[in-house]
Amino acid sequence: MHEWRPIEVLLVEDDQGDILLTKEAFDLNKVRNRLHVVTDGEQALAYLRRQGDFADSTRPDLILLDLNLPRLGGLEVLAEVKADATLRTIPVVILTTSEAEEDILHSYRLHANAYVSKPVDFEQFIRVVRQIDDFFVTVVKLPAPESGA
Repeated sequence: MHEWRPIEVLLVEDDQGDILLTKEAFDLNKVRNRLHVVTDGEQALAYLRRQGDFADSTRPDLILLDLNLPRLGGLEVLAEVKADATLRTIPVVILTTSEAEEDILHSYRLHANAYVSKPVDFEQFIRVVRQIDDFFVTVVKLPAPESGA
């Protein structure tokens, strides 16, 4: 049995309503994991690479990534993360409103770990966030944090 530690989750989302819903879902579900939020693709990469304002950021154990982002889109962020040897082991869940087959295929080709369409209904959204959390915290074995991370 391993010692429990909070999972660090990076939410990359520009829609303030969806950020609020995700935070509420974490709160309502009594999720003890830590949610960090950035609002565009460039911030996401700076956070992950610990650059600029994010020099002291915590390496996430899981990334929840929207596709429709300003400055640098979610697919570009995903491609960068999966091409980077130090970041590619972080699971990435695409959490987006897009149900376009092309986006789904492209995400998986870029090695997304899961693709989840955001429900519009609040209760369903809460359920989806809970299921993502349950799956990645309870079911999936995540890699231990890297030393110096």
